[in-house]
Amino acid sequence: MYKYVYIVLVGFRSLVFPSDLDELREMADFLQDYKREHQSYVTLLFCSAYLYKQAFAIPGSSFLNLLAGALFGPWTGLFLCCTLTSLGATSCYFLSQAFGKQILILYFPEKVSMMQNKIEENRSGLFFFLLFLRLFPMTPNWFLNLSSPILNVPVGQFFFSVLIGLLPYNFICVQTGSILSQIKSLDDMFSWGTLLKLLAIALVALIPGTIVKRFSHHKLEGKELIVNGRKSM
Repeated sequence: MYKYVYIVLVGFRSLVFPSDLDELREMADFLQDYKREHQSYVTLLFCSAYLYKQAFAIPGSSFLNLLAGALFGPWTGLFLCCTLTSLGATSCYFLSQAFGKQILILYFPEKVSMMQNKIEENRSGLFFFLLFLRLFPMTPNWFLNLSSPILNVPVGQFFFSVLIGLLPYNFICVQTGSILSQIKSLDDMFSWGTLLKLLAIALVALIPGTIVKRFSHHKLEGKELIVNGRKSM
């Protein structure tokens, strides 16, 4: 009956994720019924599927965020999504560190080069730059997850930039998922007003990094003046 349910619930040998709103509603209805008697099992299933998607940079996390809101409510769902996003992205980071360098350079040389330049330009305020990238609604997060170890982004800064930077996006998705039966289209989730708010938050995240960058630049200039003054003496 519910052909989009995971293999452990229906016994098939393939894992199928929802690809549109109707499939998502079917899955949410089925899992909500099943969750009444097997809550821990559904939670484990959801967490495993989410980590799998994130670790292998598979697009479509918005559907799982919506599902989290429908299954677990807005606040528990938000906690799960933020935690799983960070852990899954960090798993992707380590997988790319071990196996992904040559593949990325082979298929995305220009993107890697461009990102390398941006990272080096903002090295002094790197964490705030990473926050901006995560908060900016058009950033390809899958590529950032894969390229970060190649670009020498410290794993600690990477983890917390994902945890904090994707919080607004996860919040919007989970809140929408908690009223899944009422929405008619995914366009209801990301209106122009919502996108502009995310963009404004992203721009605010750039301010501390810009200040740190300028302070570091002035400090470096001051040291050079002192050194040159001593040399002239």
